[in-house]
Amino acid sequence: MSYKARTKPHDLIVLELLTPRMNLTTKDKHHYYNLKKGYEGELLFDSLTEKLQCECFILNDLLLEANNSTFQIDSLIITAGKIFFYEVKNHEGDYYLESDKLFKRPKLEVTNPLHQLSRSESLLSQLLLSLGYKLPIDASVVFINSKFTLYQAPLDKPIIFPTQVKSYLSNLNATPSKLTTTNRRLADQLISMHITDSPYSKIPTYDYHQLRKGIICPICQSYSVSVVKRRCICGECGHFEPVTNAVLRSVKEFKILFPNEKITSNIVYDWCQVVESKKSISHVLSTNYKKIGDHRWSYYE
Repeated sequence: MSYKARTKPHDLIVLELLTPRMNLTTKDKHHYYNLKKGYEGELLFDSLTEKLQCECFILNDLLLEANNSTFQIDSLIITAGKIFFYEVKNHEGDYYLESDKLFKRPKLEVTNPLHQLSRSESLLSQLLLSLGYKLPIDASVVFINSKFTLYQAPLDKPIIFPTQVKSYLSNLNATPSKLTTTNRRLADQLISMHITDSPYSKIPTYDYHQLRKGIICPICQSYSVSVVKRRCICGECGHFEPVTNAVLRSVKEFKILFPNEKITSNIVYDWCQVVESKKSISHVLSTNYKKIGDHRWSYYE
């Protein structure tokens, strides 16, 4: 079980909500795809590391700073005698290394994760020394996707291939480890130093008026949702749910996209579109949120 759980990246959450509501640029679509693909790969790796039975602290998704430089660690495992950390990649297809550069066949150069790993390892080492720890570090790039192939792979690089992941973790699991209070203190310190607001955020600009309004089906992402009595029914896939649930989900989406806007009956009524009665909207909000103010100036939080 992880000592620090992984959370979905904020950029990914926002892009998931924006995708059905606006026309993203090709660049933003590519960023969304990469975030989604990367997160899926990290979750796959998590599903394997959480099965470890040896004594260890598993810290997922750390964003740290050392010497005025930020660096990210996908997964970090603290054992009694060593720190293991992993750069997880969910690449799919045929790749090859040439002159220390990584290419996707036939000739598309992509970022070499070994370079990123080396930088992160150096910064982590500096951070640990500044905190007074001298544990050795074992850093590896994990290619987690079973459909990944790397040609001309050097034998002297810290790479774990898809076919090696389970046996690697099995060997790690068999390593004797008796955690100490020092190990726990280190884990707690790293968690406390985690930066929640990523400087790498690349959310496209948008405003309320340019976004498509309406309740989106949570299953098929279509706008074919209509209200029949007290249920929202999707005309595309047939999914149905209580109106209350649909409205609350839509409010949650609105709050993520517009965190500085006040939640009012009027704005939620306009955001949902398909709920004909503004009174129904007000009832849902009053039941589930705290009402602030009266009449036309009231809002919910």
